[in-house]
Amino acid sequence: MGLLGVLAALGLLIWLSFRGWSVLLLAPAVALVAAATAREPLLAHWTQTFMGSAAQFIAQFFPIFLLGALFGKLMDDSGSVQTIASFMGEKLGHRRAILAVVLAGALVTYGGVSLFVAFFVLAPMARALFRAANIPQRLMPAAIALGTSTFTMSAMPGTPAIQNTIPMPFFGTTPFAAPGLGIIASIIMLLFGLWWLSRAEASARTSGEGFGDAADVATKDVAEDQFIRERATSAHEFDPAEISHGKHTEMAPSIVMAIFPLLVVVGFNLLLSIFILPRLDFSFLAQERWGSTSLAAVAGVWSVAVALAAASATLIIINWRRLPDLRASMDAGANAAVLPIFAVASLVGFGAVVAALPAFALVRDWVLSIAGGPLVSLAIATNILAALTGSASGGLTIALDALGETYLRLAAETGIDPELMHRIAVIGSGTLDSLPHNGAVVTLLAVCGSTHSKSYFDIVMANIVGPILALVAVIFLGSTLGSF
Repeated sequence: MGLLGVLAALGLLIWLSFRGWSVLLLAPAVALVAAATAREPLLAHWTQTFMGSAAQFIAQFFPIFLLGALFGKLMDDSGSVQTIASFMGEKLGHRRAILAVVLAGALVTYGGVSLFVAFFVLAPMARALFRAANIPQRLMPAAIALGTSTFTMSAMPGTPAIQNTIPMPFFGTTPFAAPGLGIIASIIMLLFGLWWLSRAEASARTSGEGFGDAADVATKDVAEDQFIRERATSAHEFDPAEISHGKHTEMAPSIVMAIFPLLVVVGFNLLLSIFILPRLDFSFLAQERWGSTSLAAVAGVWSVAVALAAASATLIIINWRRLPDLRASMDAGANAAVLPIFAVASLVGFGAVVAALPAFALVRDWVLSIAGGPLVSLAIATNILAALTGSASGGLTIALDALGETYLRLAAETGIDPELMHRIAVIGSGTLDSLPHNGAVVTLLAVCGSTHSKSYFDIVMANIVGPILALVAVIFLGSTLGSF
């Protein structure tokens, strides 16, 4: 009965959230449904289990959500993202329109720009390039997704994406965990995605299919659409409703000035993670007043937070005259972080209640018994949970909250490097999360003026098939050669 209750609660969460219900209401409600079917105390699970886990997630990761959203908004309002997109378009031209869109998206998201900020800037650029090249506009969403939502989100070592940050407190790793494997996975995702999109473009030219009738997309209407907003904020770390707030510059920066803050993010992240924090004495963290923790549990979050803060300060200094209303831009960036972190934290709270129920032991035992060992079972667990929640960050956190300690123990017993666990967990969360109900998919299709029927198959190939191939390669290489 308890297991049926868990499945029923999960089904309600998926169905109602896809219909536009707020996850802030759904997650505690369906968690109580699961607890009720198991005859567990409802109020205790709500205030202690659910809220305790949600509050812990917010306490750990709010700095990343806050600073990431702030940096993305400042990059947008300063004109830096637009400059980078235009530069890529001009240098590569419409003859290599798909490559230009992919590389522009990869550059800005690896540098720390929020996913939805990139969507709203890249879509007009992609539309212009695709029209000039007479490439079907139905391929626009897949091209944008390949550059923004695959390797720069889950595989590239050092990426400041929240998905790459979540495993660090569980495994004591850094954003640069398993860098060699991450680079190999990134190459597989990029090359497979480009191959598929090039094949689709060639096939369209052979059949005489051109750009087609351009859809009239109002960016503000898409950003403020309540259904899209509800889906988007549970999937990533930026509230799209804040896109139109603040004030955009009329003086675009040079390409050097636009890229420099991105380099600050990567540079500070690398220096703090690898060279600075490990050399300092943080033994005081073991004291009760600091949470009885260790540097390994907080260093990753610290390095990403400081990198984003330094980049935001740098951006403000070098673009002071290009930010016409700095306070409004900063307010919008800060506000953009609030709804997403509470939405994801609610999913985490739901997962904590489910994990605390007696019936979850059956699920845990099944996951750990999957043939192939801990690496395969970890990949499958994160895949399934990300798919069911429609959120890579939510699914990943639920999986690690429930099974992280178990996997860390298994890693110690079997000699698996925790960095390998980190990389597999992150890549695993970024595969089946791109199912049709994913908020990023829904938002991207709306911004591009397309539909699931027109564009989703190509998104599947670029965002699901490619990352799964990369995940298989990392598991194979990690199992045979270890982490590197």
